[in-house]
Amino acid sequence: QVQLVESGGGLVQAGGSLRLSCAASGIIFSINDMGWYRQAQGKQRELVAGITSGGRTNYGDSVKGRFSISRDNAKRTMYLQMNSLKPEDTAVYYCNADIKVVGGFGRNYWGQGTQVTVSS
Repeated sequence: QVQLVESGGGLVQAGGSLRLSCAASGIIFSINDMGWYRQAQGKQRELVAGITSGGRTNYGDSVKGRFSISRDNAKRTMYLQMNSLKPEDTAVYYCNADIKVVGGFGRNYWGQGTQVTVSS
């Protein structure tokens, strides 16, 4: 069984910073593409940032220049450094990953989400 567990969310003032982490656990053979998504109340879930197993990154237009995604493959952990936060960044942030388990097939997994609230 595979689990993705996010941490690092919380309440921060506009202009502040937060660092989210996503740790994968289980009988994992490999982790391929990973990403952060967010869903604000009443809105659709959207891609924040993605990162391949080789470290190639992509970002949503609204976070370019402010957010930075990274991963530590040895620790099976992904990070999202969020700087210059704005009230419109308020959302539940979800970790997503394509994972292949030992002796099994690959599939897409989601974390349970972590709340980020930016006050004005």
